[in-house]
Amino acid sequence: MAEFGKDMRTVKTAEERKNEILDVAEELFAEKGYDNASTNDIIARIGIARGTLYHHFGSKEEILDAIVDRMTREGISQARSIVNDKSLPSLKRLTGVLGSLQVKGSAGNEVMEQMHKPQNALLHQKMQERLINGVVPLIAQLIKEGNESGIFDTKYPNEAAEMIMLYGNIAFDDNENLTPRQKKRKGNAFIYNIEKMLGAKAGSLEKALMRFF
Repeated sequence: MAEFGKDMRTVKTAEERKNEILDVAEELFAEKGYDNASTNDIIARIGIARGTLYHHFGSKEEILDAIVDRMTREGISQARSIVNDKSLPSLKRLTGVLGSLQVKGSAGNEVMEQMHKPQNALLHQKMQERLINGVVPLIAQLIKEGNESGIFDTKYPNEAAEMIMLYGNIAFDDNENLTPRQKKRKGNAFIYNIEKMLGAKAGSLEKALMRFF
């Protein structure tokens, strides 16, 4: 006689199941590409009923929306953790925040590729707005700290933070179409202008930030 509970399925909370679906969807989007991965693929890999998936997400598009939302929240959370780490100097935390916003991994790259398609323009705009609203206050806080410690000298920390985020989002949003030389030149220009805007010492941000370009 089988032991009690031996063949019972693991019961997961709604949040656990949603995250499992998103995790597997990210894997499949990275492996097959968003267009070639189906909800049937997700269902088969997890081993759940079709109704379970559609209880949480009405379509593959809704799954993509949820992945983008999760990526954005995680990026803002990571940026906030860096800002709150007072063991690091302001300059290092600023470069850390800017670096934390870079998309990483094949799954992230596939999601960003989808963001640039015309049918996802609204979702793309929503992602950018969330990032800007969440990260600008954090960057402004670091600029103010830099003003106090003497590494920055700007009268407009809030506006400078907004300009850094807006320009960074627009200038590097679709960086894949640039040649390596163009990326490097644009990166150098971005860093040069940030240093000028913040009143930072020339070259103080270059070494830390150029590795992202």
